Amino acid sequence: MSMKSSRRSFIKGLGGACALSAFAGCAGKPFGIGSAALRGERLKFGVVGAGGKGFTDWTKFLANGEIPTAICDVDKTLIDAALAHLSRNGVDTSSIRTYTDYRKMFDEQSKLGLDVVNISTPDHMHAAQAVRAMREGVHCYLQKPLARTLWEVDQVGRIARETGRIVQMGNQGSAAHGHRRHVELLQKGVIGNITEVYVWTDRPIWFQGEAAKRFAAGRMIPAPENLDWDSWLGIASNRPYIQDRPEDTPWPFRSQFARNLRGVYHRFNWRAYYDFGTGAFGDMACHTLNLPFRGAELASVKSAETDMVCEWNGVAYPMKSRVKLVYASRPSKARPGVTLPETTVWWYDGGIRPEAPKLKPMIEALAKIKEPRGGCIVCGTKGMLASLDAYGIDCIVMMDGEAAPVNTKQHEACRESIVAPYLPRVKTTTTDLYGDTDKAHIGELCSAIRGEGEKFPDGGRCFSGIDYSTSILEGMLVGCLSQRLNRKLRWDAAKRAFDDAEANALVKPYIRKGWEGEFGVKS
Repeated sequence: MSMKSSRRSFIKGLGGACALSAFAGCAGKPFGIGSAALRGERLKFGVVGAGGKGFTDWTKFLANGEIPTAICDVDKTLIDAALAHLSRNGVDTSSIRTYTDYRKMFDEQSKLGLDVVNISTPDHMHAAQAVRAMREGVHCYLQKPLARTLWEVDQVGRIARETGRIVQMGNQGSAAHGHRRHVELLQKGVIGNITEVYVWTDRPIWFQGEAAKRFAAGRMIPAPENLDWDSWLGIASNRPYIQDRPEDTPWPFRSQFARNLRGVYHRFNWRAYYDFGTGAFGDMACHTLNLPFRGAELASVKSAETDMVCEWNGVAYPMKSRVKLVYASRPSKARPGVTLPETTVWWYDGGIRPEAPKLKPMIEALAKIKEPRGGCIVCGTKGMLASLDAYGIDCIVMMDGEAAPVNTKQHEACRESIVAPYLPRVKTTTTDLYGDTDKAHIGELCSAIRGEGEKFPDGGRCFSGIDYSTSILEGMLVGCLSQRLNRKLRWDAAKRAFDDAEANALVKPYIRKGWEGEFGVKS
């Protein structure tokens, strides 16, 4: 069977998935001789993290017509589940290599010839895995947040630029047409210069508030036979596997979800802990802050202050918090000659919401239309814009002096004749407002690896490429450290340092002996 025929049959078997986007991509150095991208074949992609969010990611590579060459997961049951899914979709899995340690997978890169890897693992391993991949010549789809610490963000950015590898962060709402349209409206000053932003989320939905208690009460037992615990820990300090509930304990959850929650860390609760995750802030701000960060053209964060916290402890992130971030003034790229003012970003997690009196019309309108579990309100010198979702895809706007907000699609100031579209759009096969953002976002990366697609104003072909991803992560991680230390921190972006010795000690992660080579440093 010819390659073209095989590819058509595979796509048909997946339900008629669309071909790769012609408008997607990022910039990178030329590919080496023999690259699948240059040969016009399917990309050879690897999977690091096969279950959970990893599953929804790598199956979107399938939807874009790609088939995995290698699958790595520390949990063998998740590898088996991935192979079974492929078989059900008519894929011959006999040649797919499997691993529980990603280092062994990349040790065989000369045989595998991977073009791209999907990394959907706990936060503490994102940077190590991405750096190793890029040094092996492999592009990355790297789940959000890009990394767990500020030092790691710098390493990922540096290696991406040195190697010319493409990195697309997994904040998939970036691919939606509505999101890009609202970025254009904000950047072009429809509501004036942005002075304040209010962002909220219902996260955590894991046991973040009980994390310290669960840790203290847990039972140290041998890790399950299916789990490569050493590889799961990765760069983190060595510790035993801990289970906090016996298998026969009744749980008020669906059975599979309950099984996932029995471990103190694996599979799901790691997000709560400082050593492995970034809490609600790191989980959701890449989505909810995405629109205002782009729209306000935010850059360097000056300070972060946690001024409200619930269940603060030294092991895990708080159950609820409010954090105030202050971003420095900066020149506008979308409006040359305009200097954008210092901007305050208020972050709310744990289900609490902003209550500033001036926001009342927007909050009341949101409650009547669609109460968003996570979203934002952006305040400018001429009006306000609020998102009806976590991604900024559907929004309402109200100018100063107007009686009530209306959808941006109906407001005169938001018409294309007033603000012409200028950001490339990802081609989709659906007219649904939200569409399949995961598929489109990954399709953008696949197209970029082939050197296809229009360029964005910054010169790249990925909307969440390395320059943008490292920029938004910096402010978020400064905020995470403020939550962890429960005080105000001042950050000097040029010096890459705080005015606080305890905070500076947490800029770089602990790297366990034997794992230093992943970053090319010593512990």
